[in-house]
Parts: sequence; C-alpha cells; structure tokens
Amino acid sequence: MDQDALKKMAAEAALEFVQDGQVVGLGTGSTFRYVIPKLAERVKEGLRIRGVATSLITARLAMDAGIPLLADDAEWDIDVALDGADQVDPQLALIKGGGGALLKEKIVAAASRRFVVVVDETKRVPVLGGPVVPLPVEVVPFGWRTLAKRLEGFGCRVTPRMKDGAHFLTEAGHYILDLWFPEIEAPARLEGELEQTPGVVCAGLFVGRADLVLVATRKGLVTLHPPGTRP
Repeated sequence: MDQDALKKMAAEAALEFVQDGQVVGLGTGSTFRYVIPKLAERVKEGLRIRGVATSLITARLAMDAGIPLLADDAEWDIDVALDGADQVDPQLALIKGGGGALLKEKIVAAASRRFVVVVDETKRVPVLGGPVVPLPVEVVPFGWRTLAKRLEGFGCRVTPRMKDGAHFLTEAGHYILDLWFPEIEAPARLEGELEQTPGVVCAGLFVGRADLVLVATRKGLVTLHPPGTRP
C-alpha cells in the first residue's frame, strides 16, 4: 500500500466524525485533498454541512465540489475541524503549516469543539523536529532578519521560505521562517515562547489541541487519543 492509498484511508476515516447539520473546519494539505472529494460525495447524498476553509486552495476545492462555505468574517460555531499534520509525537503534539496555512489552521482549531487530525503512518515520530521537517513560524516582514537572528537563540537553524526567487507570502501577507531543530524536547514551552516573541504571528506547533489523531497504516487504521484520556 503506497502513501496515496494511506491518505485515502485516513480521509475516509475522518468522515465518520462529520454529522448532518454541523459546521466543519476544513484543513489544508496533501492528505486533506482526499477528504474534500469524499465529503463532497456525502453532500451529494444529502449530508447538510457548512464549511470553514483554512486556505484559499481549500476554499476553491470545497466550492468546486459543492460544499457550502461560511464567510471568513462570519461568527463561526465550529462543531468539528478536520486537518492533517506534518508530524505527530506520542503526546499528540503536532507540527503543522508545511503548506503555509498555519495561522488560519490554528484559528480554526481553536474555534472548534473537536479537532480531528488525519495522517498517514510516515507522520508519526518519537520526537518532533529533525532534518526533514522544519517548524514553520509566520512572521511580519518588518524586521524579519533581526527576528530570524533572535530565533536562532532557541537552538535552531533559521531559513526564510522562498518561492520563485522571492519570499513566500502567506494569505495574510506575512513571511514564513522555517526553524530547523535537531529535536523539540519541550514543544508546549517552545510554542508559548515563540508566540510571545515580538514579530512572530503564529508558530506551527499545535500542542494540546488534537482531540483525536487517525493514522492510516499498512496494517489498518490506528486511532490515537491524548495521553490520560479515555477513548
């Protein structure tokens, strides 16, 4: 079973947490591209939902698929948010935002009664960080070089994210700095310290937010709950 098949498995499992009449947070990322078509099938079969999209890409996919969306400036009452992750550790701390939508993703996750994360087995790690997946941090352009130098003090290498020879711009007009940590030993503390740093808009650490993580593996689906909670 290849990675695409695993992502499809995770997408199908996520739909079990969507009920008729709900407002649903719609995430961004490669796994979530499989969620939208599956959700659209259920909408065509009569499922009544309204979505809140975490990116323009997701919004376009949802509208093209016939999923009605609430306005970005509406007062949402989100029942469940579905999203992916770049890494998941044993405590269900997440690194998210590889696609650059971390700010909207965190806003939607925080506004949801239930936050369900869907990943394939390659995203599970014993500790966050490492040489493959950076921690994205969304920052204001003003003074970004000075801020990058300051962020190096957290024990990481900092690189600005680029696209087509220019700074990658988020939908809010911010830059992203990718922080390369050998490992992140205390993600909750780091999340708080980063987001208290002037110039930082949002860090791609999501600690204590996932209510459930669905992991598609070659042996089937694994459901993970936060430590100390009962299934």
